[in-house]
Amino acid sequence: MKSLRPVTVLQHLKSFLAFGLSSVVLCTPVWAQNKPIRLIVPYAAGGPIDVTARALAERVKDTLGPIIIDNKPGAGGNLGADLVAKAAPDGWTLGIAATATHAINPWLFAKMPYDATRDFAPITQMLRVPNVLVMNADTAQRLNIQTLADLVRYAKSHPGQLNLGSGGNGSAGHLAGEMFKRAAGIFAVHIPYNGGNPAQLALLSGQVDFNFDNLATAAPNIKAGKLKALAVTTAKRSSALPDIPAMSETLPGFEIDTWWGLVAPAGTPHDVVERLNKAFTTALQAPETRSRFAALLAEPVASSPEQFGAFMKKELNRYEAVVKASGAKVD
Repeated sequence: MKSLRPVTVLQHLKSFLAFGLSSVVLCTPVWAQNKPIRLIVPYAAGGPIDVTARALAERVKDTLGPIIIDNKPGAGGNLGADLVAKAAPDGWTLGIAATATHAINPWLFAKMPYDATRDFAPITQMLRVPNVLVMNADTAQRLNIQTLADLVRYAKSHPGQLNLGSGGNGSAGHLAGEMFKRAAGIFAVHIPYNGGNPAQLALLSGQVDFNFDNLATAAPNIKAGKLKALAVTTAKRSSALPDIPAMSETLPGFEIDTWWGLVAPAGTPHDVVERLNKAFTTALQAPETRSRFAALLAEPVASSPEQFGAFMKKELNRYEAVVKASGAKVD
C-alpha cells in the first residue's frame, strides 16, 4: 500500500481540524467563552426590576456563565434601553424591556432615541406585578370609604374634592389613575411628584387621598394598616393578597399591571435568542425562582420570543390612547 505523501497528510489533517472546529462553533453557544454577559437594567440599583434581574442572573449562571448587571438609569429608562438597542447583536449584551421603556415612553417623549418595536429582539417576559389602588387609611375612615364602589360614589357626589398622587406625569401610576377616572366617570385632581417614593410619602402623610402603587412597594404599609387597599389592577385577584378585590369586579374589563422582560439588540441570531430563551424560561419556571419572586409579590411569566414580541406590541398600542388621553408629554 502506498504511503501518503506529506502534503496529503497535511491536507487530511487540515480537513479534520476544520471539521472539528466547525463542529465546536456550531455546538457551542456564542457566549461560552471566558467573558460575562452584560445585562443592562435601565433603572437604579435596589428597585424591583434590578432585584429580580440579579436573582434571575444567579439562576442561569451554570448554563450561560456569569452575567454582569449594569445599571443605566436616566430619561425614564430610555438611556439604558438605547444602549441595548445600539449594542452589537452578538448575544453578549442583553437588556430589560419594561412597561415604561417599551409601551409608555414612545408616546410620552416627543423624541425617542430608539424604536421600541424594530430595535430589539424579544427573548422572554420575566414578570408582572400588580398595581394597587390605595388610600390613606385615616382618610378612608373619615370619608367612610371601604370599597372601590364607595370611592366611585364619593367622587361622583363630591366632584373635584379628591386628589390623586403619582410619581410624575406619564408614570405608570398616573396613567392607571387616568384609566380609572375614565372607566369610573369621575374627576380627581392629579398631583405629580418627583418619583414613586415622594408620592407614597405624600399619601401616607395625607397630602393626597389615593394613588396607584406597585403592590410590592405598598404591601408593607397595607399590612401595617397605614394604607387602605381598595383593589388590585390585574384582571384577577393577586394570590399574594387574595382578600383585595380586582378592579374588574367593580369596573368590568379594567386591567393594567407592571411588567418587564428580557431583550437583545435587533439582529441577534435566531439560534442565540432561542438558547437564551431556553435558559431563562427554565430558570423562571424553577420552584426556587417562583418562591423568590413570590416574596416580592411578583408573578414569573415565561414566554417564547414570539409571544413576548406580540405582547409588547399589544401593550404599545394600548398605551397610545391612554397617554394621549392623559395629556402627559415630555419634550
